[in-house]
Amino acid sequence: MSIEQFIDNEVKSNDVVLFMKGTPQFPQCGFSGQVVQILDHVGVGYKGLNVLESADLRNGIKTYSNWPTIPQLYVKGEFVGGCDIIREMFQAGELQQLLADKGVTVNAVA
Repeated sequence: MSIEQFIDNEVKSNDVVLFMKGTPQFPQCGFSGQVVQILDHVGVGYKGLNVLESADLRNGIKTYSNWPTIPQLYVKGEFVGGCDIIREMFQAGELQQLLADKGVTVNAVA
């Protein structure tokens, strides 16, 4: 399986996926940490993938999304954005609305 196929499979088979530096339990950059805090606060279950474990994954996700930075959040197969976008959407209530519109369960025990 190519890295593109792996990424595509992860994005399409999980409702919410965060490509990040580190893990949800131990973020290894401030931007990834902020997105983890937001997702945890909203109460949505998600899969975190550590791009630091693989140069192929780190470079592949940037190509896949045509977005130069990490973290990257996907909801129901759709690229939502990076840290600044997620933070602004959360503060405006748009992230919560997007999750609701996409039928993603929130406030579930992760």
